[in-house]
Amino acid sequence: MIEVKRLQLDPTKRSIVISDIHANLALFKRLLDKLTYTHDDYLFINGDLCEKGPASLEVVEYVRNLSKEPNQVFITKGNCDVLFRAVFNEVQGIMSYMNRQKHSILNEMLAKYDQTLDDFSDMQELAQFYRHYFGDELEWLESLPEAFETDDFIIIHAGIENVEDWKLTDEQFALSTPAFYEKEHQAEKPVIVGHWPVVNYRAEQISSNNPLIDLDKNVIALDGGNQIKEDGQLNALVIENGSYSYTYVDALTHEMTVQKEYTDPMKRIGTVTYPNYEMNIIETEAYFTLCENSKLGIQQWIKNEYLLMEDKQARCKNDLSTTFLSVKQGETVFVVDHTCEGYTLIKTSNGEVGWIPKFCLDD
Repeated sequence: MIEVKRLQLDPTKRSIVISDIHANLALFKRLLDKLTYTHDDYLFINGDLCEKGPASLEVVEYVRNLSKEPNQVFITKGNCDVLFRAVFNEVQGIMSYMNRQKHSILNEMLAKYDQTLDDFSDMQELAQFYRHYFGDELEWLESLPEAFETDDFIIIHAGIENVEDWKLTDEQFALSTPAFYEKEHQAEKPVIVGHWPVVNYRAEQISSNNPLIDLDKNVIALDGGNQIKEDGQLNALVIENGSYSYTYVDALTHEMTVQKEYTDPMKRIGTVTYPNYEMNIIETEAYFTLCENSKLGIQQWIKNEYLLMEDKQARCKNDLSTTFLSVKQGETVFVVDHTCEGYTLIKTSNGEVGWIPKFCLDD
C-alpha cells in the first residue's frame, strides 16, 4: 500500500513537474530560473533527488527549504531517495554499490565526517552512524509520500499497477518499475512519472531526451536521463490552463554554429538504448555499420567507433543515437561527440540528438 495525498489545486495557477534531479543542484537551479519559477506556481518534484550526481545532500537541503512554502511545493519519494534502507536492513549489496558509485548520498554523509566504509566493522555500526548524524534528513526522505493525486493528474515516481484501484499499488512497483509507458493502467487521468529515461522508448524514433506526452495512453514520462545519459537533460513539465508543455536544461557546453546547410537524404532514425547493445553486423561502410539489433530485431546504423567485439559478438559500447539530422546554415547546435571520423554527434535546440557531416561545422 502506498501513501497518496489528494490535492485541490487552483486551476488558474501554473503547475511545474520535475523529476530525477539526481543530485545536480546547479542544473536544478538553472531549470527553475529558465521557468521563471515563483511561489505563485505549484512545484512538484517527482522523486530521485539523490544519487548519481555530486550534491545529494545539498539537493535534499535545498528542496526541504523549498517545501517549507505551504501548499505550493510537493515532493514524492523515488527509489534512489531510500537507498539507505539497504544499510538498515543489512543488505550486503549496498557495500559494493557504495564502492562502485562514489556519487551517492551515503558516501557524501561519510565524507562530511571524514569517514570511509573501512572505518566501520559491520553494517549495524554503519547504520548507527547514519542514524546519529543524519537521522533528520533520512526521516524527512522517508516521510515523503509515494504519490499525489489532483482532479486532473496523478504524480508518482515510476508508475502504478494495472488494477482497478491504483492506490493499492505496491511500493516497490511505485518506486522502481521499469518502462511504465510500455505497461497498461486503469486510472482515468494522466499518470506523470519519471524513473525510466524516455530515450529508452525511442529505439525506432528520432533520438531525444524530451518528455513523452501521450494523452491517449494517459501517460506522461519525464526522465530526461540527467546524470545517466551523456546527452541527458533535466526536464520540466508545465501544466497551464489545461495544456501541457515542457522545457529543459542540460550540461552540454560546446556550442557551435552550422556553417553549411545539410539535408539528410536517408531519413534514418533511432537510438541504441539500455540494455539492447548486442548487434549482428550486416554491412560496414566508411563511417557507419548497418547492424541488426539482436534483441529488438530492428536495423540500426552504428558509428564505427562505437562498435566493439566481445567473444565474437558485436556490441554497441553504450547508449547511442542512430539518428541522422538535417541542419540549416546559421543554426546553433551543441556538440555531444566531435571526435569521430567524418561525422559529429550533435544536439539541436529542440532536443533532437543525431549525426551530421563534419563539413557542416567547418569554417
